[in-house]
Amino acid sequence: MDERAARLRRLRWHCRRALLELDLKFQRYWLQAGDDVDAEQETALELLLEMEDHDLWELVSGRRETDDPRLQGMLVRLRQV
Repeated sequence: MDERAARLRRLRWHCRRALLELDLKFQRYWLQAGDDVDAEQETALELLLEMEDHDLWELVSGRRETDDPRLQGMLVRLRQV
C-alpha cells in the first residue's frame, strides 16, 4: 500500500466530524479535491483536525479568523465548497 494514499485515507476518516455542518463541508472538499492534495494542504488539514468541532466551525464558517498562514489557504478552500 502506498504510504501517501494511506495518509490521505486517514485524513478523510478524521474529517468525519460530529458537527453535521463540518461533516458536509469536508465531504464536499474531498469530492472536489479527490486525491489531488499537496503536502501543504495535508499539513493544514492535520492542524485543523486537531481542533474541537466548535472551534473549527468558527474558523470554517468565517466567524473567526486565524493568523496562522499554514491554515489560511485551506480555510479559503473549505469556505468555497
